[in-house]
Amino acid sequence: MSSQTILYIIIAGITALVLVFFMYGYKTKYTNKAKWTYGILRFITLFLILILLINPKFKTETFSVKKPSLPVLVDNSTSIKELNQVANVESLVESLKNNEALNKKFDLTFYSFGRDFRVIDSLSFSKRNTNISQALSTTNQLYKNENAPTVLISDGNQTLGNDYEYITKNVKNPIYPIIVGDSITYIDLKIEQLNTNRYAFLKNKFPVEAILLYSGSGSVTSQFVIKQGNAVLYREHVSFSKKENSKIVSITLPASKVGLQKYSVELLPLKEEKNTTNNHKQFAVEVIDQATNVLIVSSISHPDLGAIKKAISSNEQRKVSIKKPAEALRLLNDNQLVILYQPDRSFAAIYSEIKKLGKNTFTFTGLQTNWSFLNFAQDNFRKNVTNQTEDVEGSLNVNYGTFAVEDIGFYKFRPLKTLFGELEIIVPNEVILEQFIDGFTTETPLLATSELNGNRNAIFDGEGLWRWRAQSYLESNSFEDFDNFIGKLVQYLASNERKSRLTVSSETFYYNNNSIKISAQYFDKNYVFDSRISLQIKVTNKETNDVLEYPMLLKNNFFEVDLNNLSAGEYKFSVSAKDEAVSRSGSFTILDFNVEQQFLNADVTKLTRVATNTNGKAYFISEKEALISDLLSDDRFQQIQKSEKKITPLIDWKYLLGLIVLTLSLEWFLRKYNGLI
Repeated sequence: MSSQTILYIIIAGITALVLVFFMYGYKTKYTNKAKWTYGILRFITLFLILILLINPKFKTETFSVKKPSLPVLVDNSTSIKELNQVANVESLVESLKNNEALNKKFDLTFYSFGRDFRVIDSLSFSKRNTNISQALSTTNQLYKNENAPTVLISDGNQTLGNDYEYITKNVKNPIYPIIVGDSITYIDLKIEQLNTNRYAFLKNKFPVEAILLYSGSGSVTSQFVIKQGNAVLYREHVSFSKKENSKIVSITLPASKVGLQKYSVELLPLKEEKNTTNNHKQFAVEVIDQATNVLIVSSISHPDLGAIKKAISSNEQRKVSIKKPAEALRLLNDNQLVILYQPDRSFAAIYSEIKKLGKNTFTFTGLQTNWSFLNFAQDNFRKNVTNQTEDVEGSLNVNYGTFAVEDIGFYKFRPLKTLFGELEIIVPNEVILEQFIDGFTTETPLLATSELNGNRNAIFDGEGLWRWRAQSYLESNSFEDFDNFIGKLVQYLASNERKSRLTVSSETFYYNNNSIKISAQYFDKNYVFDSRISLQIKVTNKETNDVLEYPMLLKNNFFEVDLNNLSAGEYKFSVSAKDEAVSRSGSFTILDFNVEQQFLNADVTKLTRVATNTNGKAYFISEKEALISDLLSDDRFQQIQKSEKKITPLIDWKYLLGLIVLTLSLEWFLRKYNGLI
């Protein structure tokens, strides 16, 4: 408190005393006892009111000691189990948890990682993927403003994500890898990677590419074999040496039968191999009779066209071509969906033919769209525009119910360009994305679908879609989310099937190291999405006849179930609505492939480089005492004494106001009691 404030308080006390003297001490007829009682009460009241007007501030300072954080990241993948290191890892984690000296110096937090990253509740070593880069990046974000060395307990074998050695270049805190597994190099042949198409067309050929690796010092010979059932489709002798330790085998196989075709690939193991699991792989190809043909019509060149084409053709069931209006006219009847990009007057014949053939359309509009022509050429929507442009973002309508739409982060995407004006959709429609301008929803559609008289159409009123696809990649390191969003739109628009009250979406086959998800939508009798219904899925293993039932969970405008706990095999399923006579069934196959079983030993070299790059140190799991000793003796990790100064103004003290009310009330009561009021 400053000397000036103290002076004001003294003046306030004198002022209150003088006022009380004139009220109760100067020429009053009260008794001495009454004078003193009323005077003291009035003095307290006046003094406190004046103090509140001065509002002095009180400073308090508290001290606390903050320990440095020590995040411990534990690899929870099945590779730890495959390397027979479960007991060693569990013992190490318990040692760190129970070490008194370590807990006295550090604030320990334990995390586990596989495909995802989370605080440890228990270790199962059952995760089928390892994402070390995500674990290190997340830890770096959590502790970026702290002195927090990181202990990484792992074999260093990563199956998902970016190269974690590269990630460590941006890590501030030192990393101490604890190497789990054997560092000895064994002789080994393995199928490193198998590249195939997911779909093939009947009577065509599809490519198969295998990358084969050899670890060893001598020369060896083996055979590369592809089988379908017991039939051998391809066989090749392959030779390796210390210098020529890799081979790429590329072949094509015929697609002669419609449906799911399963194949097995084998690189015959050597007698001295320790791990033969990585010599075998399975793959499947769904052979379909014909592709969905999509025609993009545009009279201009624009990067949006490339983004739309790549998004659609990412699904091998679809073929996409881009044509000028004059070229497209004779091709309309050969395509299930026509995409009209920024129509102008050169599209006049196209629109006439579309009406005649009853084709489904997907219209993209933007700054180069001729709206005067477009308003006249079709009857689905109207827009009266000016020469002004505006930037619009997309806001997802979570109540959209025509098909399942997942939010891929539309609110993060950069604004698109459009001509100023309100888009009016004349026919019955559902809005997927609303225009979002300067933080406000305009209730004007950005993307909407409509269905009338058996025809399905969509309108997207924004230019610059290629930026959304690029940004989606930056957010997730993959185009998959954006491409799936466009793919669902195309799948809906390219079909004229009658809408069902219960729709189910699933793949014909899954690899068991990837997500196995089935989604569904349920509509009431008016074909409005009903989120109140309870959906159940019954899954039956075709080989064992084991039956499992799961509830499907509501997720925005669809229901979903995650079946990652199922083992490899063939399954049939049935989705039904509770208390409703509506159900849908299907089947799928789970192919056995555990990438975590492909490793023979720990990646010592990479983990050591990670430690060196971050000024840490690598240890083998048997050297845990050395790790603890180095952490305890390292002067970089010291406890920090923090002081916190708090300034509290007196006016914030609520009890003072209560005291003023109490003294005034007491004075009034005494005077009333004595008949002075």
